[in-house]
Amino acid sequence: MQIERVQNISPESLGKADFSFDVEEEAVPPFDGPALTNVAPVERYTKRYRVDPEIFDAQDDSRSMIAVAREGGQVAGYIVASRAWNNCAQIDGFAVDRAYRRQGLGRQLMDEAVCWTREQGLRVVRLETQTNNIPACRFYGRYGFKLGGFDRHLYDEIPVHPRRETALFWYFSIGEIEK
Repeated sequence: MQIERVQNISPESLGKADFSFDVEEEAVPPFDGPALTNVAPVERYTKRYRVDPEIFDAQDDSRSMIAVAREGGQVAGYIVASRAWNNCAQIDGFAVDRAYRRQGLGRQLMDEAVCWTREQGLRVVRLETQTNNIPACRFYGRYGFKLGGFDRHLYDEIPVHPRRETALFWYFSIGEIEK
């Protein structure tokens, strides 16, 4: 499977991709990093994300990047990064189809975002996930991200959230940029 940068991804090209995940445990406070240390079991449920098509719209090459992995024409995973207001690279979207997880695809996609970050002359990658996405949190920790903060109220006004979630913010330093 090859990773390629693209200008956009159409919702139709996501086709039959299953970006859902099973929740069996959730992170609990304190969220004082740099790693996620406290988790508690919960009754198992499946969380499905609605993919926001706006993150794929007409990306400005100088301020953002989309990378996609395809298998037989179908999207197996994607990552969207942009230059944030504070000169960090920000991951705006990142997902791997269930069928392709635990095969290194997530690492390849994140590597592409880190590469783009270096190309932009930036030194930090920032992303956000939720307290119920423990597999993603563990991936970010293994990759080298550090837990930097949280927001208990980020999702309060989203009516489709049946559970109370806390946003977790992760940071990855790519070190000094080689000139």
